[in-house]
Amino acid sequence: MTLTSNITSREATEIEAANASGKPTVVFIHGLWLLASSWNNWVDYFDKAGFATVALDWPGDPETVAQAHANPNTMAKKSITEVADRCQSVIEKLNVKPIIVGHSFGGLMAQILAARGHAKAAVAISPAPFRGVLPLPFSVLKATWPVLSNPANRGRAIALTYQQFKYGFANAVPEGEAKSLHSTFHVPAPGLPIFQAATANLNPWTQAKVDTRFADRGSLLIIAAEKDHTVPLSISRASFRLQSKNKSPTEIVEMQGRGHSLVFDSGWEEVAQTALDFMSRKVS
Repeated sequence: MTLTSNITSREATEIEAANASGKPTVVFIHGLWLLASSWNNWVDYFDKAGFATVALDWPGDPETVAQAHANPNTMAKKSITEVADRCQSVIEKLNVKPIIVGHSFGGLMAQILAARGHAKAAVAISPAPFRGVLPLPFSVLKATWPVLSNPANRGRAIALTYQQFKYGFANAVPEGEAKSLHSTFHVPAPGLPIFQAATANLNPWTQAKVDTRFADRGSLLIIAAEKDHTVPLSISRASFRLQSKNKSPTEIVEMQGRGHSLVFDSGWEEVAQTALDFMSRKVS
């Protein structure tokens, strides 16, 4: 599965196709408790819209949900910087700067990589908070408590029960769909990034930080979800306020009636079109 430079065969194929196409390229970065397959609908959607697409893995990601549940230890102990560095190493294989789209912790990665100068533009969807983002609603503590409740989880990969997934991701969809999303997409996730984000405002050396003043960041869209328990509106709005200090354009769109599963549940297409509209306006 793994080739040289720690790039998977799937990623290598997608990079080769993107470079050969000459098209503007969109890179997708998933968040915790998901795999790159959570972007499958988006990949098809953006391919049809005339973009080349690459969906990135996190370090240790297996190819399938079944493999992730069978061997969760491969995903444990992955830090924010380790994930961002790995994503950067893949992006650097592209011939052009991509538009980076990320969800949840992938949204944080999109902002980190944009602040390193690796994005033409970025879309951060329900992005995990970084240092300086101060709101901490109770729903965030409840959604992350399966990890934060045990300090030993820093070094483990933690799975969510259906009820935990329903609260943190699928609270805005019907019960039947929530169960289907859990069985189809949910995988164990490293606990370490959650501990890093939870202590970001207490640790001056935290890895959960973004250089919001970086001059060549590119345009940024933050997409927030009204009913999101894991990244509530107050967190997305606070991220927007900090990012608005950048000289590049920063926008926010709030999706009504949506939860944290908004990129892979039955309403994904509305979110994808919102991102596509932004790209059409901001990226030539």
